Amino acid sequence: MTTSSEKISVKEKLGYGVGDAASNFFFHSFNILLLGYYTDVFGLTATAVGTMFIVTKLFDAFTDPIMGLIADRTKTRWGKFRPYVLWTAVPFGVIGYAMFANPDLSESGKLVYAYFTYSLMMLAYTVINVPYSSLLGVISASSVERTSVSTYRFVCAFGAQLLISAFVMPLKGLLGGGDEGLGYQRTMALFAIASVFLWFATFLTTRERVEPSPDQRVDFKNDVGVVFKNLAWIVLVAVAILTLTNVGVRGGATYYYVRYYIEDSDKMVFWIFDRTSLAWLSGGLGMLVGTFLTNPLTRAFDKRSLMIWLTGLNGLFMVGMFLIGPDQYWLMICIGFVGTIIVGPTPAIVWSMYADVADYGEWKFGRRTTGLVFSGLLFSQKMGLAIGAGLAGWILGWFGYVAGETQSEHSLLGIKLLFTVFPGLLTLAAAAATVFYPLSDVRVLEIDADLKATRKS
Repeated sequence: MTTSSEKISVKEKLGYGVGDAASNFFFHSFNILLLGYYTDVFGLTATAVGTMFIVTKLFDAFTDPIMGLIADRTKTRWGKFRPYVLWTAVPFGVIGYAMFANPDLSESGKLVYAYFTYSLMMLAYTVINVPYSSLLGVISASSVERTSVSTYRFVCAFGAQLLISAFVMPLKGLLGGGDEGLGYQRTMALFAIASVFLWFATFLTTRERVEPSPDQRVDFKNDVGVVFKNLAWIVLVAVAILTLTNVGVRGGATYYYVRYYIEDSDKMVFWIFDRTSLAWLSGGLGMLVGTFLTNPLTRAFDKRSLMIWLTGLNGLFMVGMFLIGPDQYWLMICIGFVGTIIVGPTPAIVWSMYADVADYGEWKFGRRTTGLVFSGLLFSQKMGLAIGAGLAGWILGWFGYVAGETQSEHSLLGIKLLFTVFPGLLTLAAAAATVFYPLSDVRVLEIDADLKATRKS
């Protein structure tokens, strides 16, 4: 095993971070827009879209771990993981744009097109994001440095989310000239271009420093067995599924909650922002503020404890928002803003924990399976997001949602539950699952020291 614990430069941390900004130009757009786009613009039913989100994940169940295994076995002059960032950047942007191309097709043709482009995009996401995420595990051998790199990553990610949340609706209106479908199409073209250039920046500014021992032989069955014996990995898989199911449910519900439940939903409240844009903007700003608290919090408290308390508090805030009335928009904004500040540090923390889990697997079982560890966790996140978006579509259909119409009291109750109680309970469940995570910060430092001694011997 060759390794380096050198300090990572700010330039490289930013270079790594903008990769998640590149990813979020589509990932966050999908989270806040895709369900609403498919139902209210493309003309699909909420139930059909929800089913599509779930069915397509069966494909990911195979592609994500396979991509992890392929990346672990890749050998190029650029390393194992960086080449895929270079090779997949352009296809990622092109396919992401195609999802919003809004072709004039029959109802069945539109559904086939949605299945095809969404599945293709999830494949592109796998091919670029499994290696990109795995890169965090080999950018440094130091858990402290990886936490710092992870913090930069999520500052960039939430910065991109903030821009998207703030400007996607105004851009859609400006570029579409009253044609909502055309507005989405042109806005996503801009996002695609930005995404491709940021992926290139990540490739050019990062390095891989941790490599498996040349004596480690390829053994697919053993590698998979090692990962599934890793208790820390299993716990984080459960946490990822619960957390991203919450994100999928609530992300899809926000559009409907503000548009149909909140009074005067189309009212312009500040400059070019209507109430929907401002709701997204406040959430993104809260996450960004929270991310800046990551380093001071992780210096003062154990990462596992922080995950439990911050996630749990955010869940309580969500459940409490059920009591907000349709005329209490600003109360909703304020409570949501505080809740996102509270949960803001957790993405950077949990991704640094993913890298710790890869170290733990090497220390306990004698094999480093970085790509497989991260691909399994990334699949869990995608599965959770798909389950959440699927549940949102199904629940909307079950409560009688009709696109573009005045909603019944029953459908408004469903929208309200989707935005508050359901994601809140999922978040509380994620906090409870984290209790079983076996690695304290002290234990991680002990493992780091043991691995360094082993690598030197």
